[in-house]
Amino acid sequence: MIQLRSVLRVADNSGAKSLRVIQVYGGSRRRFGHVGDMVCASVIEAAPQSDVKKGEVVRAVIVRTRKEKRRLSGEYVRFDDNAAVIINSRINLDPVGTRVFGPVAREVKEKGYHKIASLGQELL
Repeated sequence: MIQLRSVLRVADNSGAKSLRVIQVYGGSRRRFGHVGDMVCASVIEAAPQSDVKKGEVVRAVIVRTRKEKRRLSGEYVRFDDNAAVIINSRINLDPVGTRVFGPVAREVKEKGYHKIASLGQELL
C-alpha cells in the first residue's frame, strides 16, 4: 500500500534512484496505491548527469509493493521492496528509461502498461 510520502525505489535506468509520493491518482479520496497504479512523485535522489534531476516532479507507475496482493486464482504475490517506473506523461505511457530492473507484477500489464511489462526482466 503506497500512500502520501511513501518512498519508492526506481526500477529503471532513467537516472533517478528514489522517489517520494505526492499523490496517488484515481480520485480525490483515494488514499492507497497498489501495483499498476499511477502516482505523482518527487525525485529524492538522482545520479549526476542524468535526464531526471533531484526535486523534479514526475509521474510513475508502481511495479512492486511489499504489501501482498491477492489474485483471483487464490495466490498471493509479495515483493521485497516498493518500486516504480518513471513514465513520460499521462497521455504517453512510455517509460523514460530503456531498461526495467527486477521483476514486474502481472497487474501492470493488465492495467495497460504493456511497454513496461515487456521491458521487465521477469513478469510475475
